Amino acid sequence: MLSAPSAAVVRATLPAVGAHLDEITERFYAGMFAAHPELLRDLFNRGNQAAGTQRRALAGSIAAFAGHLLDNPDRRPDAMLQRIAHKHASLGVAPEQYPIVHEHLFAAIAGVLGDAVTPEVAAAWDEVYWLMANALIAIEKRLYEESGQTGEREWEVVERVEETADVVTFRLRPADGGPVPPFRAGQYVSVRVELPDGARQIRQYSLSGAPAETIRQISVKRVHGDAASPDGEVSNHLHARVREGDILLMSAPYGDLVLADAPDAPVLLASAGIGVTPMIAMLAQLAADGHRAPVTVVHGDRSPADHALRTEHETWTHKLPDASLHLWYEQDAPAGARTGYVDLAGIDVPAGTHAYLCGPLPFMRSVREQLLARGVAPARIHYEVFGPDLWLARD
Repeated sequence: MLSAPSAAVVRATLPAVGAHLDEITERFYAGMFAAHPELLRDLFNRGNQAAGTQRRALAGSIAAFAGHLLDNPDRRPDAMLQRIAHKHASLGVAPEQYPIVHEHLFAAIAGVLGDAVTPEVAAAWDEVYWLMANALIAIEKRLYEESGQTGEREWEVVERVEETADVVTFRLRPADGGPVPPFRAGQYVSVRVELPDGARQIRQYSLSGAPAETIRQISVKRVHGDAASPDGEVSNHLHARVREGDILLMSAPYGDLVLADAPDAPVLLASAGIGVTPMIAMLAQLAADGHRAPVTVVHGDRSPADHALRTEHETWTHKLPDASLHLWYEQDAPAGARTGYVDLAGIDVPAGTHAYLCGPLPFMRSVREQLLARGVAPARIHYEVFGPDLWLARD
């Protein structure tokens, strides 16, 4: 792990580096995209770049990794590295891209901190970078080998289902007529589309169908922009342009939010909005496995009309022998549902529960705090963030 001399330097300089990480990452991306515009056009999410979320996620991961090395010198932060590696693998990140990141990241550090970056400081942070980079390269290599798929594969849209005003489901089969490889409930695929300006942008979407099906399914929410963030380029493209018979380029399945190998453990599945998508696959898998322990299903949405895959939510829950579905809507809550935001008060959370969360960050933080207060072990609370993982970048 991190050498003792480098650890001392990183410990002394981490506050200064941490205080300037936003500025460093902003300069880093600007420099890298100026030198390699193809990375912004065909790899990085232009919407996240415009909104600054990718920059904050990178800053949070660097600070978290460095802090972990100092606090746990003999142990890698494998959970964080696995999450990043799965995202990288779904995007097709290659080992030769890490030196490009190194070059522009360290140029940004030097540009922001100036004379404070002595040769000793540069060497210590260089060690931190390559410890993280080489760990990711090794994990990504294993993920590529396990997937059995090189690059993207063509999939034909065989059905398009309008779930809500802003969510559409695409059901797909391999265009080459080949087999449909298995996936683990909760995983996602990357979808690459060519936009009108020639950019070939990539986005990740959870697989929202049953893992045993021979047809793949993704459910895409149209992203509406605001003053701080532009409209979703890819989601709007898929909604407006993709119909039955069209071809989508998709990666192999990736993602580490998957059901634990604990057939006798109670399960809680908590989602909000489009975070329902991986939960549907998990419910289908639990039903297929004949899971007999209690399953508690929790979901919050704006209204029943906005609740995508609601029928599947109810159907799969009812197929389980010991499951309950609890719904909250901000408005128009029907009989049996509650008005407002998700609140676990009054809901039984059995001892030994494994909890899986997906939805907006404020929702997941609230549910996690409630679960911790109810005695659920932190290691048994798993989550998925759609987009850059800002959990690590929180105050």
